[in-house]
Amino acid sequence: MNSDDLYRRLRSEIDRIALVDTHEHLLDERTRLQQSVDLFHLYAHYASSDLVSAGLPADRMVWLRRTDVPLDERWAVFAPHWRAARTTAYGRAVLLAARELYDVEDINDRTYQSLSERMSAANRGGWYHQVLKERANIRVSVLDALEEFDPTPVEETDRRYFVPVMRADPFLKLCDRPGLAAIECRTDRALHSLDDLVAALGALFERYVAAGAVAVKVAVAYERPIYFEKPTRHEAEQVFNRLTRYPALSPALDFTPQPPVSFAEAKPLQDYMMHQVLRRAADYGLPIQIHTGLQEGTGNFLSNAHPLQLVNLLIDYPEVRFDLFHAGYPYQSEMATLGKNFPNAFLDLCWVHVISPWVARRTLHEWIETVPGNKIFAFGGDYLFVEGAYAHARLARDNVAQVLAEKVTDGYLTESEASSLAHALLRDNAMSFFRLPG
Repeated sequence: MNSDDLYRRLRSEIDRIALVDTHEHLLDERTRLQQSVDLFHLYAHYASSDLVSAGLPADRMVWLRRTDVPLDERWAVFAPHWRAARTTAYGRAVLLAARELYDVEDINDRTYQSLSERMSAANRGGWYHQVLKERANIRVSVLDALEEFDPTPVEETDRRYFVPVMRADPFLKLCDRPGLAAIECRTDRALHSLDDLVAALGALFERYVAAGAVAVKVAVAYERPIYFEKPTRHEAEQVFNRLTRYPALSPALDFTPQPPVSFAEAKPLQDYMMHQVLRRAADYGLPIQIHTGLQEGTGNFLSNAHPLQLVNLLIDYPEVRFDLFHAGYPYQSEMATLGKNFPNAFLDLCWVHVISPWVARRTLHEWIETVPGNKIFAFGGDYLFVEGAYAHARLARDNVAQVLAEKVTDGYLTESEASSLAHALLRDNAMSFFRLPG
């Protein structure tokens, strides 16, 4: 069998699959169009982390995106760090987007001006359709809208491109009065008791379900470990009452506000609310998406996100389907054991193709051999900007084609099995999991 011909056949078929993208943070197109866009828009996510790792001061990364500062001045600061970071997969994704969407072969001293001009010219209505539909061939993306970047209400989610998920994090990292105030603002409810907090969570579920949410997202591994114990209601209520012991902050009040309680002190309330989230997810038939593994940015506690910390929840809630993110990177094999052992554990390669294409291929090889084929999701873009989603989709298609071609060449799969598995990994599994209409 000619392996090159086999790869080309599989790649051609995979290119025709309309992807179901399991995870994005993309801005609403209307929000994007209100922004001034230049080449540093491509460094607003992921690639920025490698630039900081290469030595760029973090505050300069924010400064680079200030379009009121002359482009030449920003490029002079950026260029030395870009030379160091361009070889990472984050950097490769940016270069791929520049080449294929803007016809700019490289990002360097000679091209940065023209790339910025082309990006600014393309920033108009219809760009999302061109990139996400015509070029990336993405059927729909599961959207985790980040309110700090995009204030678009969930009810206004653009259904041409997205289906929404509900973020449960505010209920799972409570440690102070401002955290309660943020929930009050989000749910338009006063919180005077633990019962009020639980009712506010229920109201948020009702709102998101009515708006068509297909999952609940938990990303608290950025702030705390994802090991959730099972405290009593009394233990949770004691924490809540402590948080509400003092009045809400007000400029008119002359007192020193109560400091946040420590994580150890707040944990019973946070853990109690996680169980409330899971029970309501079960009631509504919504899966839970959980961040595991590498955190975006620099300088975080990776141990917070070890996927094996979720075993007790997988055991306690067999009726809840768990979408476990990012392959647990760098704990891909530990993640495989969860998918193999628990019927309700589903494994997601979102983000991983742009962390390391080689790791994504190695992981997919292992998962195909260890986990039933209906439990693997091969693509989630996980970007703030559509150019990143496009580049990630291209890398994911190529990785899936390479792995499946190798599996056929090695005699592990037939070509027919590989073809069927490609459709499952890139579309059918997610269609079923999120209960999307055909």
